[in-house]
Amino acid sequence: MKEVVILDACGGNLRSVERALAAVGARPVRSRDPEVIARAERLVVPGQGAFAVFMRALAAHGLDGAVRAWLGRGRPYLGICLGLQILFDGSDELAGADGAVAGTPAGLGLIAGRIEALRADATHKVPHMGWNVLNRHRPDPLLAGVAADAHVYFVHSFAARPVDPAVVVASTDHGQPITAMVRHQHLAGCQFHPEKSQAVGLRILGNFVEGT
Repeated sequence: MKEVVILDACGGNLRSVERALAAVGARPVRSRDPEVIARAERLVVPGQGAFAVFMRALAAHGLDGAVRAWLGRGRPYLGICLGLQILFDGSDELAGADGAVAGTPAGLGLIAGRIEALRADATHKVPHMGWNVLNRHRPDPLLAGVAADAHVYFVHSFAARPVDPAVVVASTDHGQPITAMVRHQHLAGCQFHPEKSQAVGLRILGNFVEGT
C-alpha cells in the first residue's frame, strides 16, 4: 500500500480527499509537519478558499520552504483547486480596482502565469459550481482510462491563465475557456475536485497513486 501525504495547510475538512485516496488503495497521511513532507514519496495538496490565506498559512506553519524543497526533488505532486493555483506566479484574487495586487502573497512560481477571476454573464454564474466536461488537449498519465467526454466536479471563482498553453492538459467551458488540468514535468494540478468526481475522479487519483 503506497503512502500519500496530504498537506494540511489550513485545517478544514480534508476527509473526502482521505477517503478517496484510501478507496484507490493508498494509505493517506494528513500532515503539516515539514519533516513528514520532506519524506513524502507522493504529495497531494488540496485547498479551498482564498489564495492569500493559503499562502500565508504555508508560511505560518513553516511549510513554504519545505514544499519548495520537496518539489525540487522531482517526486509526484497533485494539486487540487488551490493546490493547482499556488503553482503559478500569483493571483488577482485580492486585486484592487486599479488591478494592483500589492500585499498579496506570491505563488510558488513553478508554472508561469497568474490566477484570474472568472467572468459571470447572464447564463454563467460565478462561482462555477457543478459538473462540467473535460476537454482534453493532450494525453497525460493521470487521464489513462478516462473517457474523452468525462465530466468532473468544479467549485471555484478563479482559474489559472498559464503563459505557456502547452502546460494545459484539459480545459472546460463556462462562458469562457477554463484551465481544468495542468502538467509541468512531475507537477500536476486539477482545478476540479477528483475526490468529488465519482468514478472518474477515483480513476485519476488511482493513476496518481500508482505513478502512471
